[in-house]
Order: sequence, then structure tokens, then C-alpha cells
Amino acid sequence: MAAKGGAKLLYPGLANFYTTWGDISYTLVRIVVGLIMIMHVLGKFKLGAGAVAANVMAKNGLEPSMAFAYAAMFLEAVGGVCLIIGLFTRFFAAALAIEMLIALFAVHWARGFSVSQGGYEFVLLLGVVLFAIAIRGGGPYSADNAIGKEL
Repeated sequence: MAAKGGAKLLYPGLANFYTTWGDISYTLVRIVVGLIMIMHVLGKFKLGAGAVAANVMAKNGLEPSMAFAYAAMFLEAVGGVCLIIGLFTRFFAAALAIEMLIALFAVHWARGFSVSQGGYEFVLLLGVVLFAIAIRGGGPYSADNAIGKEL
């Protein structure tokens, strides 16, 4: 069996495994990214919107800082839950990808690549994965699919 692009599997016996697990693995990625967004926003909720606005947004030149703080907290909380259940998946994945792009340039770019130095390594990965989710949509194991409609 040839894979997409014409490449043949070295072990054709794995074709059924890949077919069976392809949609499941995509769903797992979508759920884990949603969980990451929720875990990320918990720190913001602990600090409060005012502290996020002052200590993160304004400090990095994102004005109006309170609006940016509330937008980030909303997107990460509601968007994270929606990614997990696969509801409005394309919208929230695209919005979160844009948020990661803003974070990459406004906060992390000047610190270089390495996440250990506060760099853009992790937000770049999240942004690209979120972009891919926005392109693919909820997938077969999603609320979008159960409803039968998505963006």
C-alpha cells in the first residue's frame, strides 16, 4: 500500500495500524493542546487580569493591556475547553494560533530560540500545531463532527 505522496511502506503490514490510529492520534493531539492551553491560563487566573495586564501585556508593549489580558485569558480558557471537546475547533485553533504569533514576536523573539531562556521555541511549536488544527478541523471524534457543521 502506498502512502500519500506515493511512498511505499517498508512494512506493509503496518498499513491497517496507521489507518486505525490516524484519527485517534489526531484527536489526542487536539486534546493535549487544549489541556496545555488550560494549564497555561491557570497561572493567569491565579495572578488576576490586572496583574497579567501590568506584568505581562503592558511590560511587553501590548496595549491596551487590560484588553489583551482579558482576550488571552478568554481564548486560553474557553478555547482550550473547545479544543478538548472539538467544538468550534477551527475558530479557536486559529485564534489561539494568532495569539501564539503575537506572543512569539511581542514577548519571546528577543530572548532567542531556547525555551529555557524564555525564547520562542514552545510558542512556535504550539502556534504551528494550532494552525494545523485550524486547517484540519475537529476531526471525526469531535463535537463539530457530531453536530455535522464546522467553519
